Amino acid sequence: MDLAFSKEDEAFRQEVRQFIEESYTPEMRAKHARSKHGYMDKENHVKWQKALAKKGWLAPNWPTEYGGPGFTASQKYIFDVEMGRAGVPHTIPFGPTMVAPVIMKFGTPEQKKRFLPDILETNVLWCQGYSEPGAGSDLASLQTKAENKGDHYLVNGSKIWTSVAQWADWIFCLVRTSKEGKPQEGISFLLIDMKTPGVKVEPLVLLDGTPGPHQEVNQVFFTDVKVPMENRIGEENKGWTYAKHLLSHERTNIADVNRAKRELERLKRIAKTEGMWDSTVDGLSAGRFRDQIALLEVDVVALEMLVLRVLSAEKSGKQSLDIAGLLKIRGSEIQQRYAELMMLAAGPFALPFIEEAMEAGWQGNFPGGEVANAPLASTYFNMRKTTIYGGSNEVQRNIVAQTVLG
Repeated sequence: MDLAFSKEDEAFRQEVRQFIEESYTPEMRAKHARSKHGYMDKENHVKWQKALAKKGWLAPNWPTEYGGPGFTASQKYIFDVEMGRAGVPHTIPFGPTMVAPVIMKFGTPEQKKRFLPDILETNVLWCQGYSEPGAGSDLASLQTKAENKGDHYLVNGSKIWTSVAQWADWIFCLVRTSKEGKPQEGISFLLIDMKTPGVKVEPLVLLDGTPGPHQEVNQVFFTDVKVPMENRIGEENKGWTYAKHLLSHERTNIADVNRAKRELERLKRIAKTEGMWDSTVDGLSAGRFRDQIALLEVDVVALEMLVLRVLSAEKSGKQSLDIAGLLKIRGSEIQQRYAELMMLAAGPFALPFIEEAMEAGWQGNFPGGEVANAPLASTYFNMRKTTIYGGSNEVQRNIVAQTVLG
């Protein structure tokens, strides 16, 4: 792989670092350090995204015709590396990373003009309406119903595990518009204004202990919700095609190799500070704790090489392998492993997740410096989801076997 960076690339790296230094405020850092799910409070998260938008960097993967920055493959890689190194919060993905590519590819000119600029400027926030109480990994069995009333749909049902729905202005939903034929053939893709009468958001408090209004996930109920016909993406009953396009973007995003590299270094600091480096831990396979860290580091490096392989193919103009499923599988498993190892290394320091206790500095002597209030046990609980959402890893392995191995 030819991955040498030019002088222009290195100048760009310094520009990214300067932007982070100026825009990622101490308040944001403190809020993000206490987060168990990667989001700050709404006010600070929107402030951060608007800073990215003003710079033109909110949506690095967008084509320039829709307002993207026109990064080269090298610049995109450098941007991701520097953002990961600095530990900045993720952009809330549901607008710029997930629904926007669907609108770009399948939306009408009117839909593109209406929705894309507000997504790019973070004037609106989005959430995702895919999973249901009876339709998670088997998404095609969803039952939220949308009746065609001529000029609008009437939607009834519910969606679950809806991340940051309490903040969202819009939700993109898969709904059932027909029961004829295969289950996948009767699904449509709707864009729904969260202020529409009949939409109700209820918080779900998880094992990580996050209280409302700071919860990550919710259940969204639809009771006779009127959705204008012009808010449907593409053709009726063709939503499964659009959903698969969206999921490929979500799975690639889950890998998050730069976060894994940062968390690996944090894990090393905690293990050394707590005297766990040469110790053994019940529940882990034989060997010293640092041996487990070494095994994890090998997998992180392998994941990075897979990402760099794609970068090299893009730079050379070659068609890269469709590896969204592979990235999702390895990335999600790595996230679970470093979350578990950090919790084990920290011992009693990992336990508290009571918001008031963290605000009061109860964990102020936590190892690892500026990440002093990070609730590691809560993060461990939260990370159990990563091998399930975006398509369960078991299903992804079947897809990889069929499409890659033949």
